[in-house]
Amino acid sequence: MRIKICGTFRQIALVLAVILFQTNVFAQLPALSPQSKASLVTVGPGQELYSGFGHSVLWIYDPVTGIDRAYNYGTFRFEEGNFYVKFLRGTLPYSLSVSPFGLQAEHWKYENRSISEQILNLTLPQKQRLFQFLETNYLPENRQYQYKFFYDNCSTRMSGALKAACGDSLIYNGYTKEKLSFRQWIDKYAYKQKPWADFGMDLAIGNPSDEIATADQATFLPDNMAKAFADAKVKTATGTVPLVATTQVLFTAEPEPGPGPLTPTVVFWTLGILVLAFTYWQIKKEKINFTLDKVLFAVVGLAGWILLLLWFGTNHGVTSWNYDILWAFPFWLPVIFFLSEKKKPAWFQFFLIFYGFLLLCATGNATKHNFVVVPILLMLIVRVYYINNSLSKIPTGEKEYGSGITDTKNH
Repeated sequence: MRIKICGTFRQIALVLAVILFQTNVFAQLPALSPQSKASLVTVGPGQELYSGFGHSVLWIYDPVTGIDRAYNYGTFRFEEGNFYVKFLRGTLPYSLSVSPFGLQAEHWKYENRSISEQILNLTLPQKQRLFQFLETNYLPENRQYQYKFFYDNCSTRMSGALKAACGDSLIYNGYTKEKLSFRQWIDKYAYKQKPWADFGMDLAIGNPSDEIATADQATFLPDNMAKAFADAKVKTATGTVPLVATTQVLFTAEPEPGPGPLTPTVVFWTLGILVLAFTYWQIKKEKINFTLDKVLFAVVGLAGWILLLLWFGTNHGVTSWNYDILWAFPFWLPVIFFLSEKKKPAWFQFFLIFYGFLLLCATGNATKHNFVVVPILLMLIVRVYYINNSLSKIPTGEKEYGSGITDTKNH
């Protein structure tokens, strides 16, 4: 408990220091000295979901003038009105914040996140233009922007600032090492380290995330941006030089414990086997009971309504055309509650045939979740078979059907 309290006070002190620093806005932009430096700082992934893919910051430091300004495009306020609604809808505003680098570095170290610095090989006029660009972006009327995880985030803004500073002298091709889809890039970070977060993101994002990211788009990940900077060059009067003059590690994070044994793969395959065994027992004993189906398909229907909300009610840009809605069919909620052991709607079998067709189509998308969706599809197919097999034994309408236990020898 003592450690947690100390950490809390430490974070409060850092926040207060940042606020005090930001009130001291330059009345006039000073000229940088020849000893100044401009750096791209890359921060490793954190434990929170919003920090799980790393972070990028541009740092202007001048020991002669005392300038020490780290520009952070990943700032948002929990105090923002309707915070969670805006976050889910993709309309939460992000903004550029500025504070001394040491204050931010202490926070990242506290979170056990690695920090590396790439000092940029820029001329003094280029550094001055970069400084001017960032300060202009920091003006109250400019600092806020509409965050897009794939397309406009703390990392992608780094290249825009660099291009503004260097102009035509910059030779920058983005990240050219690999060609992967946005979903595959997420998997590289989250599949092993945060399997449940990876499953949730896979479930939420739709077909746009399966497009292959261009060399420029791939820099939505800070590590890729750092590699793109390392490969870039700058034209000079005597030829070209690497954009990155030197790279140094400022802090190395301690290894974090891996995920527990209850990963989505383990959980859903275990459930799939249990459902298969329970269904076999019900069919063998000729038991008609839909309690499991009401729970299972109510959850499936709820998931479907959430996917529809993300598709049509948000502004993320990557949650549309989500084919998981084929198996997470929203109308299971409330349709499943029209079925009981004593009666069945006359139309229910047609609904079941339609859903069976959807499940067949959904198998073509089975690889989307690193095969985690396979046991889910297996459970749904098995239970659809069980319901269909039981329909002929259930009367249509209000006629009661005894105890709900069928004995074919009495018919």
